[in-house]
Amino acid sequence: MSGQASRALAFVRRADIWLPKVVVAPSFAASLFFVYGFIAWTVYISFTRSGILPRYEWAGFVQYVRLWNTPRWYVALENLLIFGGLFMVGCLVIGIFLAILLDQRIRAEGALRTIYLYPMALSFIVTGTAWKWILNPTLGLERVMIDLGFTNFQFDWLVNREMAIYTVVIAGVWQSSGYVMALFLAGLRSVDDEIVKAAAMDGAGPFRTYVGIILPMLRPVFLSAIIVLAHLAIKSFDLVIALTAGGPGIATDLPATFMYAYAFQRSELGLAAASAVMMLVTIMAVVVPYLYSELRASRK
Repeated sequence: MSGQASRALAFVRRADIWLPKVVVAPSFAASLFFVYGFIAWTVYISFTRSGILPRYEWAGFVQYVRLWNTPRWYVALENLLIFGGLFMVGCLVIGIFLAILLDQRIRAEGALRTIYLYPMALSFIVTGTAWKWILNPTLGLERVMIDLGFTNFQFDWLVNREMAIYTVVIAGVWQSSGYVMALFLAGLRSVDDEIVKAAAMDGAGPFRTYVGIILPMLRPVFLSAIIVLAHLAIKSFDLVIALTAGGPGIATDLPATFMYAYAFQRSELGLAAASAVMMLVTIMAVVVPYLYSELRASRK
């Protein structure tokens, strides 16, 4: 009887070890195939002469040469620099300001926090569509101001080739600054109150306390926010499609919309794959150093 009990106990222990692995294995295999498998497929296609259909004959770096000789790709990169830079700076400035505001334990903090975070719950498609209505010169903000009597008011950024990319920045900052606020609010709430009291006793005002003492202590939060915002900027697609569709013309083209246009509209699958690989390399250049620093910190 004791032998049967020991075998049963051993079976239960083995089941405890293997059952979670068996349960997770199908989803892990599916993710491995549909995510990393298609990433590998895209990388390989970028080294072929694929057009409307994939071709698997190796062609070297011909698609990358074509990509960097395509003027539209440089437009997309320039727009990415403008959008990414303003998007990240705008989200950080507004998010930190809102976090400091809520850190004062003001009334209705819960309601305000919900209002600030609500845009993040929306998809970029919804955000882009809403701001497309707001910024439309014929029925949005410009029309409202004219109806109020400001007949000379003009806000045609959405249809202005030089200013259209900034409408994408406005919509993106509106949606993502609440997320940055949540990150920094959590960081601010983790700061020891004794540090704030000591700074007050030394005569430091609120501005100097936050800028000179508290915010420098939140470097990990800064790094996390920058990584997330950079990732959102690099892969931005649905916001641009819903708001401007890459227009007027190609004025708001980004690498993601460039890839979509060449893959599904121009039937240049190989060139689109090359642009996708360049986006992947850019994201890896941002994420890998962050993961490495986090791994080193955890080991220490």
